[in-house]
Amino acid sequence: MTKLVVLKFGKGSFEAGFPVTLQIGEENSRPETEVIGELPPDQELPLNFHFWQAIYRHLDFAGRPKGLPKLQKAISSDGECFQAAEKLRDRLNQWLQSESFRCIREKWLEKLQKYDQIRVILQTEDYQLQKLPWHLWELIERYSNAEIALAAPSYEKVSFLSKSTTQVKILALLGDSHGVDIATDRLLLEELPDTKIHFLVEPSCEDLTDNLWQQNWDILFFAGHSSSHSTGETGQIYINQTETLTISQLKYALKQAVERGLKLAIFNSCDGLGLAREFASLQIPQLIVMREPVPDRVAQTFLKHFLQAYSGGQSLYLAVRIARERLQGLDGQFPCASWLPVIYQNLAEIPPSWHELGIGHGANRAGEQGSHCGLGVSPSGASGVAGSREENSFPLHPSVRRSDSPLPTSVKNSTNKAKRSKLHLFWLICMSLITSGLVVSVRYLGMLQKLELQAFDQLQQLRPDEEPESRLLVVTITEEDVQLQSQEKPQGSLSDESLLKLLKKLEAHQPQAIGLDIYRDRPAKSDLPELQKYLYNTKHLISVCRVSDPLSEPGIKPPPEISSERLGFSDLVLDPDNIVRRHLLALTPPPSSPCKASYSFSVQLALRYLAANNISLEFTSNGAWKLGKTTFKPLTAHTGGYQRIDASGHQILLNYRSHNSLQTFVPQVTLTEVLTGKVNASTIKNTIVLIGTTAQSFQDYSSTPYITSEGATEKIPGVLLQAQMISQLLSAVLDGRSLLSTWSIWQEIIWILAWSLTASLLTYYIERVFYLSVVTGITIASLYGISLVFLIKWSIWIPLIPPIVSFIITIILTAYFMKNYLNLSKSA
Repeated sequence: MTKLVVLKFGKGSFEAGFPVTLQIGEENSRPETEVIGELPPDQELPLNFHFWQAIYRHLDFAGRPKGLPKLQKAISSDGECFQAAEKLRDRLNQWLQSESFRCIREKWLEKLQKYDQIRVILQTEDYQLQKLPWHLWELIERYSNAEIALAAPSYEKVSFLSKSTTQVKILALLGDSHGVDIATDRLLLEELPDTKIHFLVEPSCEDLTDNLWQQNWDILFFAGHSSSHSTGETGQIYINQTETLTISQLKYALKQAVERGLKLAIFNSCDGLGLAREFASLQIPQLIVMREPVPDRVAQTFLKHFLQAYSGGQSLYLAVRIARERLQGLDGQFPCASWLPVIYQNLAEIPPSWHELGIGHGANRAGEQGSHCGLGVSPSGASGVAGSREENSFPLHPSVRRSDSPLPTSVKNSTNKAKRSKLHLFWLICMSLITSGLVVSVRYLGMLQKLELQAFDQLQQLRPDEEPESRLLVVTITEEDVQLQSQEKPQGSLSDESLLKLLKKLEAHQPQAIGLDIYRDRPAKSDLPELQKYLYNTKHLISVCRVSDPLSEPGIKPPPEISSERLGFSDLVLDPDNIVRRHLLALTPPPSSPCKASYSFSVQLALRYLAANNISLEFTSNGAWKLGKTTFKPLTAHTGGYQRIDASGHQILLNYRSHNSLQTFVPQVTLTEVLTGKVNASTIKNTIVLIGTTAQSFQDYSSTPYITSEGATEKIPGVLLQAQMISQLLSAVLDGRSLLSTWSIWQEIIWILAWSLTASLLTYYIERVFYLSVVTGITIASLYGISLVFLIKWSIWIPLIPPIVSFIITIILTAYFMKNYLNLSKSA
């Protein structure tokens, strides 16, 4: 007998906690056990979910569903997704093991046996609770015959009309097919035995409504594009290329369809939870939806295994669990694939078996609804889904096959000159292809990234000095400046009184813009209304806040007096060695962040300076930034030596400017010098003035690719790092100074292959190992020199480590091959 477990969540929140009632009983009978518990407040859990969701939606899908925001070049790595998923799973289970929830857990363990078939229903109206991956609950995973579904707090029984046929009737709605493999869905549906299927291909709203009203349907199937509203209260489907419909727009037709026997709706489409929540008010017995964007391959595999299990005699819930767990085999290509399917249940109804679905039920039989999915099982596992299902959304790495046919005897016994034949060269070329392919694959996995970044740093350090940046002035707050403010009791490095004096002094000399690179998450003192006025009214004053990752560090609020259009975030993109090599221009702040700035602090200041030169921000057709004649192409997950990085937001490589050192590339004056009038007015006029601390006690320092004279990593104050970023933008637009760039992936592959071929040919033709060693040393030095020339002359970062690795491995393998297979005298 199937057990029914209902977890009822009362009104609550993650800030205040949730009351929870557990009911356990037999299927189709009153609960035998009820116990009340509570889940404590946990504000970190929804942050963990939003963090995972943001990474998942930044994965390298070729397209995204209509209705979800387009993400510009925002590609996450699989590893980041798995890591975020693990954190979310651990946090969820930690929450569910809370002391106040123990009574529910203990009652569950007492009343339920591991071999029981269990339908677990999570009944709540809280959208955030419904979005959590409840299938990862340790109790669900422990009970192998249990599956969890969602349900609305309100429900009622449905009375069906009697069924006049033993065939399963399916209304298959094939909506907007742009980017979706709908032809495959249709073929699979047509393969189903004992079914009567009516296809509506990109119908009008009127056609869809007429079909829902006029006939009895067991299953409503949809393939096309769909999305849910951010609140989760509504969803929409794209029935053709020009029309979208919400469930409420089909309300009366769908209610009629339910009364006439509609038992199951399948939306094997993207972001379907909002559709399910809206469907609940129509009392449809069961729905199966995908909670997030779903690639075609995942949807196809799920449906294949679901139908095999369901038609083979498993219950609807167990069939969903089996199919969901089979998706774990795709996690390597599609992270968290097994998270996507979810059942939405009318609590008054009992899911029928496949056999019961086929034979139908009589009138007024409440609680026996069909769950026949009108999709066929095929070797491909394809299925019709909406949204952004994509075939091969994740690139597959080609393998290289090699034939090891034995060489003819005549070749083995010939002279060295004869051995240098076309056949030998063919084998050497194959050796080069294999080696370079191996190196490219290893590089693509990120295993050479650390070495490549270190080599890139060395090349940058060898670049010649440049002219200092004259368009900027940095007002530094030193340890001495902090001590001189001690009587004013500053909350930080700059007191309100000193800030007011500084702004007055600077404003008198007409700077183009002022950037306050000091966090002020508090209002100005009430006894300084003049400072409040300055902060409110100084239109060219830009302040800073921090978005940050809420799972690692809390954000920092902006000054309350500064409007949002005068805010810039200070967040940095750090590499694994904590060195700043990338410049983050823009990002989308998470809803939980106190800092809502979309543009960086450096961008805000640069745009105001460029506006005075009649230059404004534009966007190219592919979403890249354009300022004047300069295009800022964003980084991707695989750019140069960077492999599988988080390239979310709009990132570019940071082209440092050095004049003797990174510390002296820009004019600097101290706070005291400005306040005492020791700074020439011409130094300030029409410049960007940056205000920030260089005091060691505040630890606002960042590591750079450069090194000090002692060989240690050179660290510079945060305000000078911001100056570097501003200088990069201004000099690129106004002076034509090149931005750092890389070759395309194919150019880099050809470059690596060319050096592998060179190594193979050199090894073949150079007889003596000593000479070959000398040539190898010269080649590596040449590669280093070529890379440096490209960086200095054209600011292009070309591969250095991969061709060196490929060159050396090819020499070793070619020498071994020549000695052992070609019987040449080369010594390995």
